[in-house]
Amino acid sequence: MSRYLGSVCKLCRCEKEKLFLKGEKCFLNCVFDKKRDKNTFGQHGVMKSKISDYAKHLREKQKARRVYGLTEEQFVHYYRTAEKMKGSTGDNLFKILELRLDNVVYRLGLVSSKRMARQAINHGNILVNDKKIDLPRYQVKVCDIITISEKYKSNTVVKKLVEETSSSVPAWLNFDKNKVVGTVVSEPLIGEVSYSINSQLIVEYYSK
Repeated sequence: MSRYLGSVCKLCRCEKEKLFLKGEKCFLNCVFDKKRDKNTFGQHGVMKSKISDYAKHLREKQKARRVYGLTEEQFVHYYRTAEKMKGSTGDNLFKILELRLDNVVYRLGLVSSKRMARQAINHGNILVNDKKIDLPRYQVKVCDIITISEKYKSNTVVKKLVEETSSSVPAWLNFDKNKVVGTVVSEPLIGEVSYSINSQLIVEYYSK
């Protein structure tokens, strides 16, 4: 399966906003915080032009795909799955994406980015219900318990993240900082996704 190996910052520049794809580095050393002038990037700033409806739909889809670190094939698969579910396709899509194991590990604050989450999962450092899971796409369910291996728990970076994570955990997750244990207490609502994305624009994009 193909994966993006280029500059992560380039993806943010393409969307003209911070997607927080590099974790802590996005807060400490980001090009968006070093604007040359009020018009942002480039020698002459941003050229203002009218954006077509198709471009708006495409950009929103691309933004969602990049935030969750998915290929186009993966994203289309999730969209088709959401279409078959009862209720709003857009809401269903983001519910599926939020319940991916790599996203849950990130939302619990055990890692600083989703790339780091996928790496931790691939290396067998994440356990779901005391069972080692090495698939970032694994779909967690309500009442699932997420823990980390003892070796990973002793990592200095992880220790620091755990100390700072309690205030950032969404309402649909619960995190015990003392035991370093996360629990999925409910399914995420559309307003609790990890990034502000207009799901209706994505539905309209694939409906054309």
